[in-house]
Amino acid sequence: MSLFAKVPSDTPTSHKGKLCWLQLIRTQNVGPITFYNLLEYYGSAEEALIALPELAKKGGRKKPLVAPDISTIEKEYEKLQKLGGDIICAHDPLYPITLAATDDAPPVLSYIGDINLARSPCLAIVGARNASINGRKFAQKIANGLGKSGQVIVSGLARGIDTAAHSGALQSGTIAVVAGGIDVVYPRENESLYNDIKQQGLVFAESPLGMEPIARHFPKRNRIVSGLSSGVVVIEATIKSGSLITARMAGEQGRDVYAVPGYPQDPRAQGPNKLIQDGATLVQHTDDILNALESYNGGNVMRDSANQQAPALEVVSRETPEIDTQNAKNLIIQNLSQMPLAVDELLRACHLSIPAGQFALLEMELAGRIQRLPGNRVALLDSEE
Repeated sequence: MSLFAKVPSDTPTSHKGKLCWLQLIRTQNVGPITFYNLLEYYGSAEEALIALPELAKKGGRKKPLVAPDISTIEKEYEKLQKLGGDIICAHDPLYPITLAATDDAPPVLSYIGDINLARSPCLAIVGARNASINGRKFAQKIANGLGKSGQVIVSGLARGIDTAAHSGALQSGTIAVVAGGIDVVYPRENESLYNDIKQQGLVFAESPLGMEPIARHFPKRNRIVSGLSSGVVVIEATIKSGSLITARMAGEQGRDVYAVPGYPQDPRAQGPNKLIQDGATLVQHTDDILNALESYNGGNVMRDSANQQAPALEVVSRETPEIDTQNAKNLIIQNLSQMPLAVDELLRACHLSIPAGQFALLEMELAGRIQRLPGNRVALLDSEE
């Protein structure tokens, strides 16, 4: 567990405050966990931005760490507003409470559409891009049935199962989480569906405007898909697919996992069948999911919290601790490799206190020497900047 409370005390309500949050999260090497840690240390994004260069230097960064120019941030925000969108920051009253409960919730999300949908009961439906006709028909049918039962359907706007799920829930409510910028439609064949969702549903993006999606963006997108939802339904997916990654993330986030079984010799059935073997709820009808939701306490808690607001946490101290992190950083480098390791396990192996270890990791991430991964894990990067 992180030393710092994830919910920030600095809740941006002013235009300037929102821009500072956007500027901080757009800074190189500042991921969600480090973002929240910086806010807990320095009390505001504005103060954290001032501290960044020295922290990165202490972490071993050779090149100065410079935040994006505020004029660049202002242009991004203005362009988003011209598109009919806005940004929402963590701990905003309308920020989805289910997503806020995850360890690495995006501090800032761009959105276009009805933001209130994100505070409704949500279920994710994911699956193969090269889905069969029967798989797509079933996804659309399940999404339509769940939508009529009050569930907002979340997916990733990919071709195949995602497309069918969004289409089936378009009338009742659907959320598309895109991997690139919110103004980049991927795949292009879904442009009409994307426009329909903007008008009738909600589109979320963590990436900056104009960014084309690349491979490393999709796992980040997937954690938001599962984080928004009380459960994830998997329909047709290979063992090594992104849908199985989403299912794994859902399990790590405390969500329920549902899977539609398939013919054993179809590679697209291997993922769902394996999930069922591992304890996922087998789905043949919409009622299988609805009945499981009624008996699943985690799902009930998620739904009951939809109308709640995350409580503000009191900051005991905003003073930077007087910690000599050089020895801590040396021990971390000796014990860490390119293979991900849980932070708690790393600090125990290094015999480091939580404050010393966490602050050293913060400096190292800003310097580009480590990478933070889902599940409170870290890995050493190959090169230093």
